[in-house]
Amino acid sequence: MVADRIEREIVIAAPPERVWAVLTDPAFLGTWFGSGAPAELDLRPGGRLVFDRLGEGSVPARIERVDPPRRLAYRWSQGLPGQEPDAGNSTLVEFTLVPDGAVTRLRMVESGFAALDTTQDVRRARREQNSAGWHHKLAELRQHTEQLVV
Repeated sequence: MVADRIEREIVIAAPPERVWAVLTDPAFLGTWFGSGAPAELDLRPGGRLVFDRLGEGSVPARIERVDPPRRLAYRWSQGLPGQEPDAGNSTLVEFTLVPDGAVTRLRMVESGFAALDTTQDVRRARREQNSAGWHHKLAELRQHTEQLVV
C-alpha cells in the first residue's frame, strides 16, 4: 500500500506576512513550479491556480482554502497535463504558517496519493517524485523569502 501523505516543516527567517506574499505571488509561483511565466492565480476558494510547465503542458489546481497569512490549500492534478483536478486524479497541498518569534514555521502536507485512480505503481511513483521534489522546493521557498529586501 502507498503512503497517503507527505509532511514537511521548515523554518523561514521572515514573518508570516512575507512568507504568505511569496506563496501567493504569481511571478514566484511561475518560476517555482512552472516555466518562468507568471502562474495564473485566482486567490479565493474555488479559484484556479495554473502552472505553465513549458514542454510538458499546464498543471491546473483548484484553490480549496485561503486564510491570509496562515493557511493556503489547493488541489492539483496528478494526471495528464492540462487535466482539471478531481477526486480521482489529484492531491491536496496544504501550507500552514505559524509565527515563532522572528521566524515562521511553515508546515506543508500533501495528501491523497492512496486515493489516486491509477495503478499502485503509478501512485507510488507520484508520491516518491513529489516527496523528493518538496525537499528542494521548500528550500527554494526559504531562500527566496529570506533574500527579499523589505
